[in-house]
Amino acid sequence: MKKNDVITLEITALTSEGSGVGRYDGMAVFVPKTAVGDVIEARIVKVLKSYAYGKIERIITPSPDRIENNCPVFGKCGGCVYRHITYEAELSAKEQIVRDAFERIGGLSPEFLPICGAEYIERYRNKLQMPVAKTDVGDIVSGFFSERSHRVIAVEDCKLQPEIFSEIVDYIKRECKKLKISVYNEQSHEGVLRHIYLRRGYYSGEICAVLIARRKVPEFKKLATDLTREFPEIKGVVLNINPHKTNVILGEHEELLSGNAEINDLMCGVSIELSPKSFYQVNTPQAERLYKQAAEFAEPRGKTILDLYCGIGTIGLSMAREAAKLIGAEIVPEAVENARKNAAANNFDNAEFICADAAVIAEKLAAEALSPDVILLDPPRKGCDERALLSCVKMAPERIVMISCNPATAARDCRLFSENGYEVKNVCAFDLFPRTRHVECVVLMSRSEK
Repeated sequence: MKKNDVITLEITALTSEGSGVGRYDGMAVFVPKTAVGDVIEARIVKVLKSYAYGKIERIITPSPDRIENNCPVFGKCGGCVYRHITYEAELSAKEQIVRDAFERIGGLSPEFLPICGAEYIERYRNKLQMPVAKTDVGDIVSGFFSERSHRVIAVEDCKLQPEIFSEIVDYIKRECKKLKISVYNEQSHEGVLRHIYLRRGYYSGEICAVLIARRKVPEFKKLATDLTREFPEIKGVVLNINPHKTNVILGEHEELLSGNAEINDLMCGVSIELSPKSFYQVNTPQAERLYKQAAEFAEPRGKTILDLYCGIGTIGLSMAREAAKLIGAEIVPEAVENARKNAAANNFDNAEFICADAAVIAEKLAAEALSPDVILLDPPRKGCDERALLSCVKMAPERIVMISCNPATAARDCRLFSENGYEVKNVCAFDLFPRTRHVECVVLMSRSEK
């Protein structure tokens, strides 16, 4: 097999990246935008030692899972990968991804609970981060980066975002053109506006608008005033300065242009305050279901809970009414401040939050012989620091509940716990990001009696 060969291929599975896979002469061939059951003609675009990549040349027999895609940039922007199949097929694929991770990467055999699908598969996101760019004719466009590139694919209305986000973004682009606010160019490192970042409270409807720029210009003040006048839902406009040549979106310095930087919302019946840099699940109704499952695993009544990687405290605070004591740790200072305010606003006098790296605080608490009954872990995609994991083992909690946005690193980390006296009992997949490749899971581990 060589590049530009056209082969007949039956798709038999989906990968964790959302591509279909079939076998040809014993070699795996990966083809995007295919479905299990498709029989296709595929043009080979790249051949490696043990596998190859292809693209659809022609669909010979379509899979029964296939549906009509309703997004004009599907397959071009780096977002959705499952818009061409039924939601049931997507859930089945994601459930298998989680199962494969724990069985193959972790070498574990927990009980797998049925995947929890989302009630809404469109317009569910409460957060938008959009890069902006300038066309050859001088128009300002916004959208998302094409996969594995920094080429902006213009998106007029992302189906995953609430419609008001598109209205706000369009207004900002029009006003920037009027006010002659220039757009950042990555190649020349010139221009001003880099990204538009919006965050919305699901229940409150409150919106914070963040303009991410290379530097401040006076026109931003007028833009902020006009924005809040045009959209009463916007409670504040923040200017975030990022002067560096970097892939990181947010810079260190922030300046309030109008209103308040924080917005309010509810999560699991708990009042919360959010600042722009604080982590917050993007799909609120699904996050509430996820946290409810985590609470069922944790059995928090009367127990001391340690919540590592706690963010603004939402997971731990959802259990604080029943817990005897809650200790949260988070490295982002703004998030810790939010968590403390959230605990105070809900009259939780049994909760305290510490600003520190999860590994450092876990080691410190283990050295102080703290013995929590339950440890909650909600690490970033890269998973937990091994120091943090071993310190958790040293504290010997009855239960460890892990929430993860990356089944592969979750399985790796759970394997370490299983090698250090913990049984990985239950795993439940949650779809917080319908139509995208991402899937979350929540895991229950309990201290082995052996």
